[in-house]
Amino acid sequence: MEVHDSVAVVTGGASGLGAGVVRTLVGRGARAVILDLPASKGAETAAQVGDAVAFVPVDVTDPGGVEKAVVEARDVHGRMDVLVSCAGISSGQRVVGRDGVPKPLEHFRRHIEVNLIGLFDVIRHAASAMSANQPNAEGERGLIINIASIAGYEGQVGQSAYGSSKAGVIGLTLPLARDLAPWGIRVMTIAPGTMDTPMLANLDGDFITELVAGNIFPHRLGTPADVGALVAHFMENTFLNGEVVRLDAGLRLATR
Repeated sequence: MEVHDSVAVVTGGASGLGAGVVRTLVGRGARAVILDLPASKGAETAAQVGDAVAFVPVDVTDPGGVEKAVVEARDVHGRMDVLVSCAGISSGQRVVGRDGVPKPLEHFRRHIEVNLIGLFDVIRHAASAMSANQPNAEGERGLIINIASIAGYEGQVGQSAYGSSKAGVIGLTLPLARDLAPWGIRVMTIAPGTMDTPMLANLDGDFITELVAGNIFPHRLGTPADVGALVAHFMENTFLNGEVVRLDAGLRLATR
């Protein structure tokens, strides 16, 4: 699949990793549609990147809204070649507090609803839209790329909810690729390590140095551009399918 002139739909594309993917792909000649919350900076990001980008507001936990938004996103440019699922939440909380009281179930439920169920809901509608595409010479009709996390492998203290939701995304990769193979739709997952996103914007340099100390090399935060470059490679290398790629500079998370 060529990046140039392709159409990418990016959930969570208003900021952070999602915005980085949008900027990278558009910079290489693609067009994009940002799916993000109505209160997000989706319209602002789209305006900054240029006419090749549109914004469609949606909450991925609203099934009716998701179905409508995917149709609207497909209609913006007349088709959908790539879905990159970056929308997600992350909030740390131990299962049982220091007072011995269990934490509310809602904390766990919310992570599963957004990071796994919401992701899957967008995928099923996007895959349906891609199935109507004309196949290329290899028979490919589309590509789905999900953003997981290395916490899905090595969740730290307080990451039971987040780690479980991302482990679900990792586990979804191969069976989803097998399900969608008859349509010529590939599925890949990226498991990022410590990334330079707005959540880290207020941290001081010493703390950043501590965060990346566990990297084998290089000793820096990952960037949205790193993720965008890997997305572009997935598009171009059609022999990649049903696999999870860690993007983490060799980092393995410690207990905390």
